[in-house]
Amino acid sequence: MTVDADGIVLSHNEQASVALPGVAVGLPLAAAAPAWLVEAHLRHTGDGGSPSVWAGGRLGGRRVNALAGPGSNGTVTWWLVGDHAPAAVARELARERARAGLLQELSSELLASMNVERCMRATVRRAARNLADAAVIVGPGDDTGHPVTRCTADGPVVQEHIALDPEQLPGLAEALSGLPTVSSRWIDPRQLPPWAVPDEFVDAADGIGSVAVVPLPGHGAPVGCLVLLRRRRAATFTPGEESFAQLFAARAGAALSIARGHARQAHLTDVLMRDLLPPELGRVHGIGFSARYRASVAGERVGGDFYDLYPADTPETETVVVLGDVCGKGLEAAVTARGTRSALRALVPFAADHTRLLTLLNSALLASEQPAFVTLALATVVREDAHVRLRLSSAGHPAPLIVRTTGRIETVRAPGTLLGAFPDTEFDTAEVTLRPGETCLLFTDGITEARGGPLGTVMFGENRLRTVLSQCAGMPPEVVTERVQMVVAQWVGDRRHDDMAVLAIGAPHDKRPATDRQP
Repeated sequence: MTVDADGIVLSHNEQASVALPGVAVGLPLAAAAPAWLVEAHLRHTGDGGSPSVWAGGRLGGRRVNALAGPGSNGTVTWWLVGDHAPAAVARELARERARAGLLQELSSELLASMNVERCMRATVRRAARNLADAAVIVGPGDDTGHPVTRCTADGPVVQEHIALDPEQLPGLAEALSGLPTVSSRWIDPRQLPPWAVPDEFVDAADGIGSVAVVPLPGHGAPVGCLVLLRRRRAATFTPGEESFAQLFAARAGAALSIARGHARQAHLTDVLMRDLLPPELGRVHGIGFSARYRASVAGERVGGDFYDLYPADTPETETVVVLGDVCGKGLEAAVTARGTRSALRALVPFAADHTRLLTLLNSALLASEQPAFVTLALATVVREDAHVRLRLSSAGHPAPLIVRTTGRIETVRAPGTLLGAFPDTEFDTAEVTLRPGETCLLFTDGITEARGGPLGTVMFGENRLRTVLSQCAGMPPEVVTERVQMVVAQWVGDRRHDDMAVLAIGAPHDKRPATDRQP
């Protein structure tokens, strides 16, 4: 029987109720047990050191020994052993300890790996070696079939996806639905479908003699079914063994449920992350585009800075490019940035008029349920012979910089109002022409405000950025953005910083317009 630290009986078996007629769950131990057993329990639950695991005394006119098995939260499981049967009890204790050790090892192995396939392999391997001669796990199915994992005690684990009918195996359909276990006595081994029989059993003289079908319960829904197979020469499954198989399946099912939850969460995160990540850039109608991004949170791939490119349908029309910065950091800022990008995509048809597009975007941000302040650099780009013409507008954003082939750096002044803050806005548009080999750089304030250097507190600043860019004269956009990101990263080191993004637009060195290539 198991007794808690307060002396209340938590559970007992039938034999305990025979030895102690007054014992009952929820009653004090003292109400049914002799004084020597109550005192032994007090010694185990008190602070009096490490008492012996054995106690003894008279019970019902005969000598009885009591073995204490400490549990969690101060509980003690007492085994009452008569002097006449120490060997049988010792064997029972050894068997129970082996089973407890198996459950502990199973939990440790499964919880160490949150991968569904590895959990299924570990479960069938341990089940085949410790509970039966072979084991099969059938997972929840879909339109194409069910995942099946099987293993013999000394064979390899085999995993495959099979189109099977659960009704072919008695108890399987019920187990996959989460219904209680079907007794092994009701299952005829001769009715096993071929997919459930390991190859080692097919032609064996001592084929399958006993089958147990045990559900794998999960968190709120079953995660599959464990099928245990024994050869004819082995003993059939006893009720005690079937009960232990259910405990084994409960541990495995809990771990599999957690693993499936992690897999679903990882898939969901991957799908949502793909929607939050900025696009890959390349050449569009002969114009070079390149961007680099570094989130403020270490290990994260998204944040409040964003950029997007909307390629023109023809080389004669303008390609739209934006680089923005949402107030905030981390995933919340990334979600807000995604909403801003969606609104921008809808407003691209108005890009011929920068003021109208930015005004409409400002109205959309003000009307949002979660208002956000956004700075934005907007560029519309088209190639004209060997040159690239840009129209640039800024909404509270750092001014773009032009890198001439001579190394001279020019600032494009096109000031405008911060978006999402005021209903009344003003925007200017500046026009710039890039000659072959020249670049226009858009950047967020995370670049110039990055603190680092020898003292660790000095801002990188626009002057250092201009110096870096002057050294990149004539280089393609990919080299410019890579160089800027590398230098700023070295400046910051491992210190905290804001989101940092740069986007370069470059006029190619070739004289002729290139073929239409999308990023």
